[in-house]
Amino acid sequence: MTHASEVPASQAPAPQTPVSGTPSAPEAPVRVLLADDQPLLLQGIATILNAQPDLQVIGTASSGQEAVEMAERLRPHVICMDIEMPGMDGIEATARVRGSGTAEVIMLTTFNREDYLLRALQAGASGFLLKTASPEQLAEGIRTVAGGEALLAPEVTRSLIRRAVRSGNPRDADVHDGGLGTREPRGGMAPDPLSEREVEVLSLAARGLSNAEIGVRLFIGAETVKTHMSRVLAKLHLRNRVEAVAYAYHHRIVTPDGDPT
Repeated sequence: MTHASEVPASQAPAPQTPVSGTPSAPEAPVRVLLADDQPLLLQGIATILNAQPDLQVIGTASSGQEAVEMAERLRPHVICMDIEMPGMDGIEATARVRGSGTAEVIMLTTFNREDYLLRALQAGASGFLLKTASPEQLAEGIRTVAGGEALLAPEVTRSLIRRAVRSGNPRDADVHDGGLGTREPRGGMAPDPLSEREVEVLSLAARGLSNAEIGVRLFIGAETVKTHMSRVLAKLHLRNRVEAVAYAYHHRIVTPDGDPT
């Protein structure tokens, strides 16, 4: 039985065709596709998101295959993707969506499993949230990913921390080699020292805070936080926010309670 559905064109904004790959920093509303094999859950999430003035659910899919097909047809900005679905699972669907540059993907799952996290990141997911997340966390997570940032639930960040702290070999934790980014800088380049502010930003990111939340804590704008995080990645010669968090714990830049050393 299928539960795929699309919002009629008369009720949704016209699709925006990206110039190249996934659209970045989309204008409101952010177009969202939901993929889950539980119809009641889909309905509930759609109701929550459609209550937000800047978010628009444009369709729902009940399998990974449907999600891939609908993403190609509807061109969402963000897909909220369940992992365990019949037929093609959410991780394979994510790899296909990201391979075609169709949309950003947030994995939305019941299971806080390290293997799922690893596979999702390898497939190209930009976010990983548990279904226990509050409506506010989900809505803000979609906005974060639509803006081109990465997102990890605090519970998932703690899993990253445990792996980074216990890893004896930094190269064991590269996202692209089956780990989580605690590897040494690329090309053997030594990392540049971080400023006090950059350490503060990295510490709060390591606790799972978004750029907007970090900005509130530090009394600076979210764009300023994004600039600081970009400098952190450049100085540490890392690829993304996930690698930066894991690298920070492995190299004791921050401690497991999220405080700078």
